[in-house]
Formats: sequence, structure tokens, C-alpha cells
Amino acid sequence: MLLRRTRKSGLRGGGRKAFAGEAGLSLVELIVTVAILAILASAAVPLARFRAQREKEKELRYDLWQMRAAIDRYKDDADQMKFQVKLDSFGYPPDLNTLVNGVDEQGKKVKFLRRIPVDPMTGQADWGMRSMQDDADSDSWGGQNVFDVHSKSQGTALDGTRYSDW
Repeated sequence: MLLRRTRKSGLRGGGRKAFAGEAGLSLVELIVTVAILAILASAAVPLARFRAQREKEKELRYDLWQMRAAIDRYKDDADQMKFQVKLDSFGYPPDLNTLVNGVDEQGKKVKFLRRIPVDPMTGQADWGMRSMQDDADSDSWGGQNVFDVHSKSQGTALDGTRYSDW
């Protein structure tokens, strides 16, 4: 597009020549542009929050899987009589620290967990536990053994379930 001089343009303020195609942004256009950018930015913030929560949930699932797998390995070794356990423990570990500290199997120390993971929802390495003797929906730990672990968080997951029910 060629810029043409208008017949009436002449010289305007300060000796500057005005062309018909020359124009700047008006205040209204600038406000509309800023408003559109603000709407787009406000839509991105909830997505970032959901992503952060989804990552925490993924970490929680992994930590629970890791601890439950360690409990299962302990139970399998106890059932194969590789080490001695209390009769009333049903072959489950007495606490989570036993999984970290390990047990002596035929003169060799066997550990089932490197460390007790931190619950991403509470920020502490404090987990809810159930023993074999506890009810399935019990929130308190009887202390006899560790049959299952769960988060102590009372928060709600993105799928609508409570973290403590996982």
C-alpha cells in the first residue's frame, strides 16, 4: 500500500507532514488490547494451579505405591520365614521405621525402603497407618503392625475423593 499525501494535509504542528496512512494507537485500542491480555493471563493461572495440584497427587500416588510395595516385600519375606516376626503381627512390619532400618536375614541386613517419603499434601513424613486388626475404614492406628498406609491430609483430590482414602 502506497502512502499518499492528502491535498489538505499541508504542514501540521512543528513542520511535520501528515500522511493519510499514518496513525497511532488510540487510547481505546490500547485499553482493549490490555483487557484481552488480562483475560488470557487470568485463564492461565487456574491451569497452573491445577497442574501443581496434579503433580502433588502424582507424587502422593507414587509414595503410597512405594511404601505399600515395601510392606508387601516385608510380608513375603516374613511368610518365607527369612527372619523372625512376632506371632500376632501376621508377618507385617511393626512400624515404618522397620522398613527403613531393615531386618537381619540369615546374617545379612535387608532394607525395604531407603527413607520414609514426605507426604506432599501435608509436607511431613507423618503417614496414617492401619494394622491388620483395625477396621478397614478406621482413621486410627491400633499399633500392632503396619498393614496399610494413607495420607493424613483431609484435602480433596481433583477427582473428588479425599486424599486420606487413597
